[in-house]
Amino acid sequence: MDRIIFLDTETTGSDTTTDRLCQVAFREGEETRVEYFLPPFPIPVKAMSIHHITNEMVALSPPFKGSDMQRDIQSRLSHGIMVAHNARFDKAMLEAEGVTVPRYICTYRVAHTLDRSDRIPEYKLQYLRYFLNLNVSGSAHDAAGDVNVLYALFQRLLAKVIEERQANEQTALHYMEEISVSPLLLRKFPFGKYYGRMISEIVASDRKYVEWLLDRQKENPLPEADMVFSLSHYLSQS
Repeated sequence: MDRIIFLDTETTGSDTTTDRLCQVAFREGEETRVEYFLPPFPIPVKAMSIHHITNEMVALSPPFKGSDMQRDIQSRLSHGIMVAHNARFDKAMLEAEGVTVPRYICTYRVAHTLDRSDRIPEYKLQYLRYFLNLNVSGSAHDAAGDVNVLYALFQRLLAKVIEERQANEQTALHYMEEISVSPLLLRKFPFGKYYGRMISEIVASDRKYVEWLLDRQKENPLPEADMVFSLSHYLSQS
């Protein structure tokens, strides 16, 4: 059976090339570990307003890179699967700090794929916590609290895969890994003048705009794979 490591990070910002970790929590089995870390520059006010971690709180903490927790996490991930919500972000943040993440499951992408009905307006972790009535304690935007919610959400998703695909646990985990590294079929526009509207509806009413937007996405130096995949899909279906 694969080792499952549930992990959440709090950071100085959302730029995976320049921002760094200031709190990390992980859970494996019944063991949970949470620590603060001193980033190489002060935590911006914007980040503090989200996770409420101040520079005073991390002043006596070690940097993550070179810490005991870094070595512990690397050892676990070398022989296990990281589970995180928006796992690509956590993976990129860990890799920026010198941790290799060979395998991962993204609960955001799995939830979006399994629960595709219009009844779920959004897939942020804390939204799913309350929308799905996950009975979990813990504060939002705190790595320890988020790991508890992550664990509960993962258990629900794993059970759903096992039931719907008549799979055993190992096969279900591999399927969740496949979803996590595959393009995501978006239903709604995440930006622009049609923000929040169904892409399929706009293809029918304003196809030229969707075609223009697809061309713009493809021209980007790093095109958004999910958006390119989704626009191409809906255009081909109309």
